[in-house]
Amino acid sequence: MKYKHLFFDLDHTLWDFERNSSESLLEIFDRFALTGHGVTSCDEFISTFSRVNLALWKSFDQGTHPHSYIRENRFRMVFEAMGLGEPSCCTQLGEAYLELLPRKKYLLEGATEVLDYAAGRGYVLHIVTNGFDHIQASKMQHSGILHYFKNIITNEKAQAKKPDPRIFAYALEMARARHQECIMIGDNWEADILGAKRFGLDTVYYNPVGLCFEEVPTHDIRQLNELKTIL
Repeated sequence: MKYKHLFFDLDHTLWDFERNSSESLLEIFDRFALTGHGVTSCDEFISTFSRVNLALWKSFDQGTHPHSYIRENRFRMVFEAMGLGEPSCCTQLGEAYLELLPRKKYLLEGATEVLDYAAGRGYVLHIVTNGFDHIQASKMQHSGILHYFKNIITNEKAQAKKPDPRIFAYALEMARARHQECIMIGDNWEADILGAKRFGLDTVYYNPVGLCFEEVPTHDIRQLNELKTIL
């Protein structure tokens, strides 16, 4: 085996964030009767949230905003983006989302199969994520994948976030591993792939839509099952 340690991103790589988030938002739409706050379309509510949330997480990755800013402002920004006033229940919407989301169980196609394959071949598996400690652990527990991983490395534990090299250094320290024994697998080009590559790690870019960049990862895959040909 060329590698010993596999570092996986979680959201959008193993855990189906879009499906889990959409289901949570549908429950919120009904629970809080958002039609009474001017939201006429649940689909618009979900798509607007997705767009706003993606932009906020990108700004977090770039160091523009802290985690707390995302939690405190995303629903306000969603209503603003839909041309609506901020509802009185905005804080409760955020709390409900953080309550519902981590309990969702959907994984991306091939995730469990790949984890079974990697664990069965003797690889040591770890998560490297910019998410919140307790939320990411809850996601993994409810989706049934927590037991696969030796370490869950978060920016809170490492005191640094991807693509900062310090989080990858912390991951290697926790794994007691050398660079050449490790490979990073993720969907985020800047945070997962460039971050790991510039730290000196091999990379697998989970790239289902076939994006292209000037730099190249060690491996580029469209489906998670393609990992079997690499490992």
